[in-house]
Amino acid sequence: MRSRDLALAVLVMALWGFNFVAIHVGLGHFPPLLFCALRFGLSAVPAIFFVGRPQVAWRWVFAVALALGVVKFSLLFGAMAAGMPAGLSALVLQSQAFFTMIFAVLLLRERLSGRQIAGMVIAAMGIALVALRLGPDRPAQAFVLCIAAAAAWGVANIAMRKAAAPDMLRFMVWVSAAATPVLIVLSLLMEGPSADLAALRSIDITGAGALVYIAFISTLFGFGVWGSLIRQYGASTVAPFSMLVPFFAMGSGALFLGETIHPTDVLGAAAVIFGVLFGVGSFGKILQAARSV
Repeated sequence: MRSRDLALAVLVMALWGFNFVAIHVGLGHFPPLLFCALRFGLSAVPAIFFVGRPQVAWRWVFAVALALGVVKFSLLFGAMAAGMPAGLSALVLQSQAFFTMIFAVLLLRERLSGRQIAGMVIAAMGIALVALRLGPDRPAQAFVLCIAAAAAWGVANIAMRKAAAPDMLRFMVWVSAAATPVLIVLSLLMEGPSADLAALRSIDITGAGALVYIAFISTLFGFGVWGSLIRQYGASTVAPFSMLVPFFAMGSGALFLGETIHPTDVLGAAAVIFGVLFGVGSFGKILQAARSV
């Protein structure tokens, strides 16, 4: 991997890590479902008028929109609104790899190797370490919502694998467009028109900035660069870099939000990331990419 592209991969991971800080800030201005709807709405419009058709069957667009856009992000935003710290949210979400493997076995009839099972056990131990410190600053219900979001992400990963979209940015724009009306309806039904209108009327530069960040920088720019790198180098080389996201999220959460990082959090993060990378055999890919700079 060329040094420029390696730097781009790390930059996207840093942007995605800081995304959790932006979500935390945005949730201070918007109800979770409304915030989610606005995020995907801005990601879809006006981009949808310029990217062309999604290049995959519509059933996969709607499947990913439901699993990822509606369920996963609604649960994630709900978890963070309920008190889940930004940095730990990013870490717990990495359990999506665990759920993806399980759903691949159940839905795609894939077989797990001994290496994959060992990696899953190590990652599960890391999540358990994080769960040891559940308490007033880490409510159990928020933790459960975050785990549920990771499970929904696992379902979305299976749908995205089946979709095999050749252009990830275009695909995500259409996924965003499909998810937006569902999220708007859910927000109106569950959060109420009065709460939504009050949030929109009181929007300030901080709330608008958080919304712009997660819609344009994290989603459109991030997935645009990510898709380009995957097309150039292949998913097996690029995907392991996503393990950097929790480190950037925990670091930015501590720096900008004053979140405390405990020793068990560090050990848990190391176990989760080691387990995931060990299970998919990606250590060599990362080392090879770094050595080629």
